[in-house]
Amino acid sequence: MKTIKETIHAQGIEIGIYTTDFENEFISLTDIARYRSSDPRITIHSWLRSRDIVEFLGLWECLHNPDFKRSEFDTFKTDAGTNAFTFSIKNWNEQLCGKGIITKSGRYGGGIFAHSDIALEFASWLSPEFKLYIIKDYKRLKSDENSRLSLNWNLNRELTKLNYKIHTDAIKDNLIVPELTPQQKSFVYADEADMLNVAMFGVTAKQWREANPELKGNIRDYATINQLICLSNMENLNAVFINDGLPQNERLEKLNKIAIQQ
Repeated sequence: MKTIKETIHAQGIEIGIYTTDFENEFISLTDIARYRSSDPRITIHSWLRSRDIVEFLGLWECLHNPDFKRSEFDTFKTDAGTNAFTFSIKNWNEQLCGKGIITKSGRYGGGIFAHSDIALEFASWLSPEFKLYIIKDYKRLKSDENSRLSLNWNLNRELTKLNYKIHTDAIKDNLIVPELTPQQKSFVYADEADMLNVAMFGVTAKQWREANPELKGNIRDYATINQLICLSNMENLNAVFINDGLPQNERLEKLNKIAIQQ
C-alpha cells in the first residue's frame, strides 16, 4: 500500500510522519531526537536501553498487536537495563513480530519511526516542553485532515445528491431498454456517472482509484466545494441533454465546457 507522508513542525524542527492505513501513524524518532543531539541514533538507543521503556513497548505491543510473541518477549526483556543490553529494532520486528517501532531506509525520509503513542513517550523523555510543541502541531495537522469532514463540507457534498433522482430518471426513461439485464442496466448508470467524472475531473472513477490506491472513498469525496456545486449543476443539465436526445459524446463536450466555465 502506498505510503502517505506528512510533516509537522516543533520549535523549528521538521518531524516526518507517515501512514499506510490512515489509522496508525508513525512519527520519526530520528527527527525528534535532533532536538537534543547531532547523532539521533545514539540518543534513541540510549532511551531504548531502559527496562521501563522496554516494558512499555512490550505492553503497547500486547495491547495493539495480536501477532506479538509474548513468551519470546519475556526472554528479551530479561537483560533490559543491564550494561550489556542493546535494544535491536531488527530483532524486535523479526523475532518478536513487533510493529510499534521500525527502521525505514531511504536517503530522504529514512530513519527510526515509532507509532504516535510511542513517539510521544520518547518526546516526553527527551523534553516535556518539546513534546508539548509536537502535540500542538500534531493537533493542527489532524484538524486540517478532519476539516473536510466538517459540517459545511458535508452539506456541500449533499449538493451532488440533490439532482440524483432527476438524473437517474432521465437515464431510466431514455437510455434503459427493457431487454437489458439488471447488470447491463447498472453499467449504463455507471457509464453516465463516469461521463460526469470525466467532464469534471478528466478521469473515470476507476482511473482515479488506480492513481490513488491509498485514499478511501471515491473521487467525489475529495472534490472541492466548487467542484461539488458544479457537479450538482451538471447532473441536472445532463438530465436535460438526455431528455433532448443528445448523444453521449456531444453531452460530454458540452458538460466539459460548462465545468471549465463554472
